Amino acid sequence: MIVTQVGIAICGVTAIYLSQDLRFERRKWASVFGLAGQPFWIAETVSAERYGILALCALYTFSWAKGFHSHWIAGVAHAGD
Repeated sequence: MIVTQVGIAICGVTAIYLSQDLRFERRKWASVFGLAGQPFWIAETVSAERYGILALCALYTFSWAKGFHSHWIAGVAHAGD
């Protein structure tokens, strides 16, 4: 349980911090850390039997995956950097 909470904290705070960076080269890493945190969220919500939050995890995973696809796979151009 403590491992999942530490994983959530490290990945979550890092993802949020990076998502606000003005430099694209750092900002694009937000989705990587966001996705890395999702297994911790899923494990924690399943063990606590919080299935409503599990549904939110699915939406967050989809959103982080969209960012990952845009920045790493499709190579979306960034304006202003």
